[in-house]
Amino acid sequence: MDELLRDFLTETHESLDTVDVELVRFEQEPNNAEILANIFRLVHTIKGTCGFLGLPRLAALAHAAESLMGKFRDGMPVTENAVTLILATLDRIKEILDALEKHQSEPNGTDADLIERLDGMSHMVAAAASPTHTQGSLVYQVLERPLKPGEASLDELERAFRETPGPKANRPTSPEIKNAVTQESKVVGHSIRVNVDTLEHLMTMVSELVLTRNQLMELARHQAETEFKVPLQRLSHVTAELQEGVMKTRMQPIGNAWQKLPRLVRDLSSALGKQIELEMHGAETELDRQVLEMIKDPLTHMVRNSADHGIEMPGERRARGKPERATIRLAARHEGGHIIVEVSDDGRGLDTAKIGAKVLALGLATEADLDKMSDTQIQRFIFAAGMSTANLVTSVSGRGVGMDVVQNNIDQIGGTIDVKSVPGQGAVFTIKIPLTLAIVSALIVEAAGERFAMPQVSVMELVRVRPGREHRIERIKNTPVLRLRNKLLPLIHLRKLLRIGDAAEREPESGFVVVTQIGPELFGIVVDRVFHTEEIVVKPMASKLRHIQAFSGNTILGDGAVIMILDPNGIAASFGSVRATGLGIEAAGESEELVSTRDKTSLLIFRAGSPAQRAVPLSLVTRLEEVDVRRIEVAGDRYLLQYRGHLMPLIRPGDCVRVKEKGAQPLLVFSDGDRSMALLVDEIVDIVEEEFEIEVTDDRPGILGSAIVKGEATDIVDVGHYLPIAFADWFGGGNNRACERMQRHLLLVDDSAFFRNMLVPVLRAAGFSVTAAASGFEARDLIRSGRKFDIVVTDLDMPGMDGLALAKAVRADRNIPVIALSSMTTPEMIERVRRAGFNDFVAKFDRQGLIAAIKEQADAATSRAA
Repeated sequence: MDELLRDFLTETHESLDTVDVELVRFEQEPNNAEILANIFRLVHTIKGTCGFLGLPRLAALAHAAESLMGKFRDGMPVTENAVTLILATLDRIKEILDALEKHQSEPNGTDADLIERLDGMSHMVAAAASPTHTQGSLVYQVLERPLKPGEASLDELERAFRETPGPKANRPTSPEIKNAVTQESKVVGHSIRVNVDTLEHLMTMVSELVLTRNQLMELARHQAETEFKVPLQRLSHVTAELQEGVMKTRMQPIGNAWQKLPRLVRDLSSALGKQIELEMHGAETELDRQVLEMIKDPLTHMVRNSADHGIEMPGERRARGKPERATIRLAARHEGGHIIVEVSDDGRGLDTAKIGAKVLALGLATEADLDKMSDTQIQRFIFAAGMSTANLVTSVSGRGVGMDVVQNNIDQIGGTIDVKSVPGQGAVFTIKIPLTLAIVSALIVEAAGERFAMPQVSVMELVRVRPGREHRIERIKNTPVLRLRNKLLPLIHLRKLLRIGDAAEREPESGFVVVTQIGPELFGIVVDRVFHTEEIVVKPMASKLRHIQAFSGNTILGDGAVIMILDPNGIAASFGSVRATGLGIEAAGESEELVSTRDKTSLLIFRAGSPAQRAVPLSLVTRLEEVDVRRIEVAGDRYLLQYRGHLMPLIRPGDCVRVKEKGAQPLLVFSDGDRSMALLVDEIVDIVEEEFEIEVTDDRPGILGSAIVKGEATDIVDVGHYLPIAFADWFGGGNNRACERMQRHLLLVDDSAFFRNMLVPVLRAAGFSVTAAASGFEARDLIRSGRKFDIVVTDLDMPGMDGLALAKAVRADRNIPVIALSSMTTPEMIERVRRAGFNDFVAKFDRQGLIAAIKEQADAATSRAA
């Protein structure tokens, strides 16, 4: 396909999608001149480009639609029929574009029917606006604001287009147009179009690089001293940065999946005779393009269902005291490394009785089963195949095909979907999906000597179980359960589910329980061992294995082993329809009322430096880690660990605690925001939930006192004593001042990339949000663009616009404190800076002095604001 035609098709499809959305908005806000101007500009561009490429059929349709929209701009009332006609025209244009893409030429046919209706509607009402002045065939445009330097008017562009016969002509162009083209080229130069296949190939290569990195790091872990240690660490950091960069190229706002929904809701409102308003929040939330493609159809179907099933007719809404105009709401947000999407409406809600009757008719459950279920559990049957409560089969719904497909699509990307509904008030569908499918974080577990990977998105917590301990596997009617806090948790042994190991061997009563959540239901997967978390590259399942529900793919570990990736949704379906029925233990009729533990506290028991027990409230502990002692580094008299991209201090809770000489070192990790520290311990003993009272206070540093825990005298550790040892300003004024400074935005200006790269981390470590500019011109443009900066730090000696000129420009535009930097600190330079009106002057090599000057200006600004 010709490159010019390919670009035309891509840009025109994007423009038509935008026009679709904007037309629906304009129908709701007919007096919004900005929306109309945007629509008119896009359609005008499509018309002009079609004429340029010799596409008369498309050009004629675009021209007729443009003429009708011109009447809107002249004052013609915006009617539903007129907008519908324009939308129909856009649909026809899309059909022609599809044929053009397939055959590289316009299809045969005529659009006289549409053009005649468009022209007829254009002449129905005379323009209400003042008459336009014409000269020849040019219509002079009325601008809403004066032209900025370098901009060309629409009249100039229109005249240049008409006077230029084609791309081969060599005609002189006005300076204004040349400037406009130059400015546009500068903007276009910041982005390029890349074929999706190229991005996919790049992602595949990065995935292979991650696998190779993991293998090399695994080899290095088994060698105490190797000359490759430092290069491998550098390779690991570079790989992580490259992976993050490639992932960003794949990220797209979820609003791209919502583009067609306003048009869909508008058409459904008209077809169903309902008044429906669509609200969209969080459209800028980004996720992987592959995930985005997978959720487009489920979201469309759910919005269609809300409009058809959920929203009542206007008369019914009035009778219930509701406004006639109903609302469907879409919302998206990031939460814990995942995307949460909610589709809700204020309609009639789910009819539990109807769903129950349909469940009985389809044989999905018995009446006895339904009697034991809650309304929420019954409502989840809407995700079953063939489920529909519609009275009539229409073009919109009623065939029983839909929500099961939604469930399957979301399952395929490792997501979950939940529903909550209140009769008469509406329903809320909550979808939880991963940010990406290519590289995910997984927990490595073992059962019967075989290792498996479990996506961390599904792992709620880990519980160690042993016979005779508080957390132990119990049996009710031969069904294994775990008594976890105030609930009974159904369990499945992974070795039994996968039929691995010795069939005659009894299910082990000790090991680890991986607590997993599917929708609102919790269950536990019993495994023999738990290793570590690792970023894994997801490989698709072989076709011969895809029928096995328990697996979703496979991956290669750092030691070269190929292991299977577990699918929690498939596991839930395999061992008793936990997801579909939510019966759990209640289905067996053995539900128990457990004693409330509201007055009890979860404690983590450990040993450090002596055989005596120590304990810390579990709620304070962020993570339990075991790291290879070879990863622990020493800087001065401090132990440090490279942890999740940051240096984490390791603190000894007592002089007797020492780092182990070899093997794995247990750590208790404590985090607050982006800061983490860890206590070095000898052994993690247990997690208990008990009522305890400190009976003996203690003046030893780091100990609150002693209490009886599990029948033993136990020291209760004062975590607050150790946090400031890791970071001096973790608490109190220091931390508060850091929080205040984090609200301060600093602009650093220097033409030296080396100096910028050296100074930016120093300023960020001091608690400031830093933006770096490479020239005075760039800094001036950033300030004039409306960006908020509280302080400007600028080098004096720069080419083009130096620091003195920049300070003058800053003073003219906004009153921002400006600090000067210079390698020369002569009295003459200091006097010159003072006369120029700088707030302070610091030598470039004096980093401590610079931080002190910035803090002084920040504190002064805070005092003035107070």
